[in-house]
Amino acid sequence: MLIFTKSKIMRKRIMYSGVALFFMGLAILIGCKKDNNGSASGTTKVEIRMTDAPGDFDEINLSVKEIVLLSEGKPYRFAATSSIFNILDFRIGSSNPDILVASGEMPSGEITEVRLVLNDSGNTIVVAGVSQALTTPSGQSSGWKVKLKANPSLVPEVTYSLLLDFDAAKSIVSTGNGKYLLKPVVRGITAATSGLISGTVLPLLSHPEVLVIAGTDTVGTIADPLSGKFTVGGLAAGSYSVKFAPVIGYKDSTITNVNVSLGQNTSLGVVTLKQ
Repeated sequence: MLIFTKSKIMRKRIMYSGVALFFMGLAILIGCKKDNNGSASGTTKVEIRMTDAPGDFDEINLSVKEIVLLSEGKPYRFAATSSIFNILDFRIGSSNPDILVASGEMPSGEITEVRLVLNDSGNTIVVAGVSQALTTPSGQSSGWKVKLKANPSLVPEVTYSLLLDFDAAKSIVSTGNGKYLLKPVVRGITAATSGLISGTVLPLLSHPEVLVIAGTDTVGTIADPLSGKFTVGGLAAGSYSVKFAPVIGYKDSTITNVNVSLGQNTSLGVVTLKQ
């Protein structure tokens, strides 16, 4: 039979508490290492997805080779896991908002640059039912730089999703002889820029381009030709002007002071354009 005095019990409690704190501290050190500057280091799983700000085309089929993320001056390459896809099939606010293009792990930290690299062949466009190859300017082996509002910061031991918004209207350049060049204009949408503006624009025959404007920055889309609905996502919190640029026969219209909050959808309801 063992008899513990009060002082012995207290010493054992202190000893057990000390051992528990030791292993707790060890677990924290293993889970989140520190560098010489005291900042957290580790790895982050990154998922890279693409969506579309549509243009007036039947199809834009992209053959992505890789996505390059630059951190601390070092490039990290993520080979594309998706086959050739029609980017116009993916739109924020639709039933297919985006497509997973590549994924993998990289050291945690700040991403200072993102580049989209396409294969030399396999990129095509369909206009009025006719398909033709999309050529890219020479010397683009390093890819196209993605516009970032702010540099994303990767946190250790979590999954980070980076959404690349392909602007179809700005990315396709007509050469004037019935041919087209592909010069991708892409912006990166991070978790910090997640506001939406949506609505419906009528009549359907007006087929307008919808431009969301803040200062010198413009984000565009085209209203759905069958429903008139539109959604523009990846917007930072703030005040915007929304311009509707219809086809000939209808008048331009602009709505000012449209306020956007992070994580919220600002609906403009039904907008009717005049002839």
